[in-house]
Amino acid sequence: MSQNRDRIRSMADLLRSGATLTDLSCPACSSPLFRLKNRDLWCAECQKKVIVVKADEQIEETTRLTALGTVESTLLAKIAEINERIQNENDIEELQRLSTVMATLLDNLNRIRRIGRRGT
Repeated sequence: MSQNRDRIRSMADLLRSGATLTDLSCPACSSPLFRLKNRDLWCAECQKKVIVVKADEQIEETTRLTALGTVESTLLAKIAEINERIQNENDIEELQRLSTVMATLLDNLNRIRRIGRRGT
């Protein structure tokens, strides 16, 4: 009972502070969302900001993540191939060349992973 009272009190406080009740609901808990004065959407139940994504934006994001995942998989496969060649190589010059390739692949892998984290 106390939890329900706290929830209602939180919603009333939002309205008193100038927030507007919207026709949207929280994707996590289905509670009504409020639009704050700064235009952000807020869930009083979850106590979190909610970001609404349009369907075409969601498709673009999914496509981007799929492409990044494909590039990441390719880089990991190439890193494994180069690693195997390094293990079996005895020529110093070839080891140096393979090490340079490996460093480039690892750098690119880190970049792809940073891009993936930034977009989510």
